[in-house]
Amino acid sequence: MTTLVMLGILTFGLVGYRELPVAALPNVDFPTISVSASLPGASPETMASAVATPLEKQFSTIPAIDSMNSTSALGTTSITLQFSLDRNIDAAAQDVQAAISAALRQLPTQMTVPPTFRKVNPADAPVFYIAFTSKTMPLSTLDEYAENTLAQRISMVNGVAQVNVYGSQKYAVRIDLDPDALAGRNLGIDTVANAIANGNVNLPTGTLYGPNRVYTVAVNGQLMDAAAFDGLVVSYQNGAPVRLKDIAHVYDGIQNDKGGAFINDQRGVILAVQKQPGTNTIQVVEDIKATLPVFERSLPSGARLQVIYDRSRSIRESVADVKFSLVLSLALVVLVIFVFLRNVSATLIPSLALPMSLIGTFAVMYALGYSIDNLSLLALTLSVGFVVDDAIVMLENISRHMEMGKDKLRATFDGAREIGFTIVSMTLSLAAVFIPVIFMGGIVGRLLKEFAVTIVAAVLVSGFVSLSLTPMLCSRMLKPLHGSEHGRLFRASERAFDAVQNFYRRTLEAGVRHRLVVLIVFFALIAATGWLAMRVPKGFLPNDDTSQLFIFTQAAQDIGFDAMMAKQREAVEVIRKDPNVDNVMAFVGTGGSSSTLNLGRMVVNLKPPSQRIGADQVVQKLRPKLQHIVGLQTFLQNLPLIRIGGNLTNSTYQFVLQDTDTKTLFDAVPKVVAALSNLPGFLEVSSDMLIANPQLDVKLDRDAAAAYGVTPEAVETALYYAFGPAQVSTIYTQSDQFWVLLQVDPKRQSDPDVLSSIYITPTAAANNAHLVPLSAVSRIGHSVAAATIKHLGQVPSVTVSFNLVPGMSLGTAVDGVNKAVAALKLPETITTSFQGAAQSFQQSLVGMGWLLVLAVFVIYLVLGILYESFIHPLTILSGLPTAIFGALLTLILSGKDLDLYGAVGLIMLIGIVKKNAIMMIDFALEKQREGEDAQRAIVDASVTRFRPIMMTTFAALMGTLPIALGAGAGAQARRPLGLAVVGGLVTSQLLTLYITPVVYLYFERLQEWFGQQRRPAQPADR
Repeated sequence: MTTLVMLGILTFGLVGYRELPVAALPNVDFPTISVSASLPGASPETMASAVATPLEKQFSTIPAIDSMNSTSALGTTSITLQFSLDRNIDAAAQDVQAAISAALRQLPTQMTVPPTFRKVNPADAPVFYIAFTSKTMPLSTLDEYAENTLAQRISMVNGVAQVNVYGSQKYAVRIDLDPDALAGRNLGIDTVANAIANGNVNLPTGTLYGPNRVYTVAVNGQLMDAAAFDGLVVSYQNGAPVRLKDIAHVYDGIQNDKGGAFINDQRGVILAVQKQPGTNTIQVVEDIKATLPVFERSLPSGARLQVIYDRSRSIRESVADVKFSLVLSLALVVLVIFVFLRNVSATLIPSLALPMSLIGTFAVMYALGYSIDNLSLLALTLSVGFVVDDAIVMLENISRHMEMGKDKLRATFDGAREIGFTIVSMTLSLAAVFIPVIFMGGIVGRLLKEFAVTIVAAVLVSGFVSLSLTPMLCSRMLKPLHGSEHGRLFRASERAFDAVQNFYRRTLEAGVRHRLVVLIVFFALIAATGWLAMRVPKGFLPNDDTSQLFIFTQAAQDIGFDAMMAKQREAVEVIRKDPNVDNVMAFVGTGGSSSTLNLGRMVVNLKPPSQRIGADQVVQKLRPKLQHIVGLQTFLQNLPLIRIGGNLTNSTYQFVLQDTDTKTLFDAVPKVVAALSNLPGFLEVSSDMLIANPQLDVKLDRDAAAAYGVTPEAVETALYYAFGPAQVSTIYTQSDQFWVLLQVDPKRQSDPDVLSSIYITPTAAANNAHLVPLSAVSRIGHSVAAATIKHLGQVPSVTVSFNLVPGMSLGTAVDGVNKAVAALKLPETITTSFQGAAQSFQQSLVGMGWLLVLAVFVIYLVLGILYESFIHPLTILSGLPTAIFGALLTLILSGKDLDLYGAVGLIMLIGIVKKNAIMMIDFALEKQREGEDAQRAIVDASVTRFRPIMMTTFAALMGTLPIALGAGAGAQARRPLGLAVVGGLVTSQLLTLYITPVVYLYFERLQEWFGQQRRPAQPADR
């Protein structure tokens, strides 16, 4: 029966492994919705007050919103809604749609397109980038093919969530008005706009139903290109038509001529592919690649398709590195078993428990919908060191009974019966460590749940295998170690081990005699552990190497598009010269995550890790080179695998200031930036406050305007048509829709005096047939204003972002920011908070502390139930301070932070270290039940269990060592975990062998004292 059960585990495990998806990290789905609204030409103040505020008020009524950020800039508003992690994204999307519908009545009537929204996941970066370039084709033609053919076809590939088009250059008919020609013909801009709208129509025209035939009525009211618009009649004057070409330059252009993307040094269009949550990244990328040859054969002449980033490549490398660590751990653990047993058949028995436990875990992972990723493979690698413990303990105990002269079958039954409860105790208590992690909430809980469940599954499967397969193999294959002739090497090694065991007995007996000294050392270790916990640098998510860097660029707030493009190209050339860089994608102008012309973005794709230095080192090399570009600030980031928070900022960590009084807020921000810039270890401190944007103030003379019959609405409408640019009509085709954009000739817009050439059409009731110059009803002034207005939770906000020098912990930085800001004594109306990764770090500090306490408490409960005692669980847990002490000391000496992975290492130690005590105490309790005193029982138990204790500890040590010393893709991020476990195991192994017996004796004396206190007094003899 055992053989068939193992065969079933093997079969289902292998099938599950083949079906498991491959990803970088577990699926962490942040319910986030991005809302976008546009009103071309509207100022940031208008967008904030007339668009963002009404929408935010409606959104605030939606339940379970964690954060709401908005950015209002020239003509655009973007609102990011991040919901609590347990909120269903589809239900949230329905609420957002209802809120937008409710707010429509309050939005400006000039908004021709209502606000739109889309579901996004800030933690789900694109997995595949494709560049579409041409040296001969117009950008608009490239864009049309990219959006309507490539993007549509790729989006239908199984597993693709969406395809974003970056650097979109969508076709549009652009009409550049000559204000002098308009004035000479006494034509108002509104007249031209109305003529264009009325001259390009696509309305239903009906059907003729005859007795025998049906006719569809079609009218050629639709104009399709600039040439058709050229001859459009705007008005008649003196019996002659005034055509559009007489007063404007009409041409085929692009919708957004103040934004674009280029790959290295060539303009183009970039497709960024995002996968669906839970799908196999590698398979999705392979399926996309399989479709590319079809596209390449059908490309327009002169167009080129180029893959510029493949996320699956780094995932393959990282997963392969973890798999190598897994195989190496398996080999090291088997080697440890062989060194201790020095017998091939005896080594084979626990070695078979290893693959069976791991393969069985794959079946559980598949059933739960998990993936093969860095964390699940890391869990399996760590499991290698202790899933074999149960089999080792079972084997060693059966072998001990065989040494007593029993036959295989009797030794197997007696040994398994004697050790069965110990194995159950070790298995359940180790699995119980991760119960608090499984039910942990928040981002950290989402990340660690798959890790914890994988380890729990491996532990439970290994416990089952050790209680079934291992005894069965022992009854068939095991031979007594001392019952046959052995070689010289075996005898020498046995003598060496006996000498170590005898030395341990002598030193343990001495420690038991001087137990007070050992107890003092124990309490000193507890105090030292607390001190180290305060001193160890604390981090959050470690930096990983995804072969990609992100760079923000920022120039003067009044810079023009062409000048910004030139500076961006200069930065690209500097980056391309670095031998570690493969290619650069650069984005300039409005669009995407940038809302102003002075901000740019770059995505730097690095060469494979085997051909370059680490990503963090590349950042350190590029940073000083980019600082030499005059007039351009650069902010480099090695983005983590999971980006926390809905908004990207110049630097990695975010500190937000808020105040309803914007003047007070804007006065405080420079002080905060200066204070943080002076802190040691802080780099690239900046804010997103842009309040020096040049502005022309048109101040209406309302009396004069009324006298001329000019209304404020007419003035603003004319200015919108002149400088929007305004979408005055739409071209409808079978596959898409294109805008017709109206504005004053851009060549005239370089001079503010162009406002004097704007004429306003008076109202019909004014009896004024002549246009009114804008200068007659207004005065033009100069000032500066905000280029962007940001809200956090409906309150004006400014974000100060910063990076840290390598080696500086986030915990130290957070403390430094709090002290520096407190020293500034800002006005009480200003509220401050960390956002993004820094905010989650603060929450995780509290969460991780409680998680460790809760893990210890759960183990205490489980052990108390198993032993039916309040005291023995405390004895078993007495070794934890020594393990935590070693882990923290190792992290400090190696210069590593206690980050998310390091905290996982501490949890692992809680589960591993108590195994030694369980083996000692189980045997000691058995001896006491046989009549031995407590001191002799615990000494005999410790010496008898010395071999399995050493074997299990060295197995766990060797299983973790590849992680602690690992190199390769992503190895640096995992090292704190390995170092914490290795350091904790070494110190706990050295100290608990002496501390646990002493604590056991003190607790036994305490139990005897309580027993005497509770025992009723005996009546005196008469």
